[in-house]
Amino acid sequence: MSAMFRALWNYRGFIIGSVKREFQSKYRNSLLGAAWAVLNPLAMIFVYTVVFAEVMRAKLPGVDNSFGYSIYLCAGTLTWSLFAEIVGRGQNVFIDSANLLKKISFPRMCLPVSIVLNALLNFAIVFGLFTAFLFVSGNFPGDAFFAIFPLLAVLVLFAIGLGVTLGVLNVFFRDVGQFFGIFLTFWFWLTPIVYPAAATSEEIREALAWNPMAALMESFQQIFVSNRWPQWESLWLVTLLAISLCAIGLGLFRRHVGEMVDEL
Repeated sequence: MSAMFRALWNYRGFIIGSVKREFQSKYRNSLLGAAWAVLNPLAMIFVYTVVFAEVMRAKLPGVDNSFGYSIYLCAGTLTWSLFAEIVGRGQNVFIDSANLLKKISFPRMCLPVSIVLNALLNFAIVFGLFTAFLFVSGNFPGDAFFAIFPLLAVLVLFAIGLGVTLGVLNVFFRDVGQFFGIFLTFWFWLTPIVYPAAATSEEIREALAWNPMAALMESFQQIFVSNRWPQWESLWLVTLLAISLCAIGLGLFRRHVGEMVDEL
């Protein structure tokens, strides 16, 4: 384990360069350039906040705040998007980088790390705008805001473990990536992100208790909507899965790293 971290540290220039190149290439031929990194999420937050709050007058039950549902929606969709980006790109990371893997010798784990850093950079831009909106609208959650950092750590750890596990399996069984893309869509709608769990039946709420992302999303929403710290005991399942999947993913990677290049 320590050898892997040393190798990643020695190749930090390669990782940072990969992150920079991907960010720059995304906006290279556009007129406004990197400004789109701000304009796109700004438009999304505008739709979620202004349209839902002022036009549709969407309300959350038990929340006396015109922006309540908009904040609820942003808190869930922004964090889910971070999770989905890491997992979605992680499952294809070795396939998409086949030419690089065949031509250059470097620690293969640099690729998943680069994906995570890119996703965090994109998330930081969007989340920074969302935080600014909370300040301007008078809905900043106060001290509870700092609880997002351990929550993000669990989310990223879960996404990395799942992404690397799927990424290795996808090299040998290409149906894995196709299946998980469909599964991820169902997973989104089976997680209380666009609807509150309280609005569902008791049977569905009992089933949601076994959805590891449900408790995590509700914790983010609790911070921003109710200005309350999460119930940490509710996160035992997703934390256990995150640690387990990281161990499984790392084990699969170490066992098959030599075979992956031949399969690509």
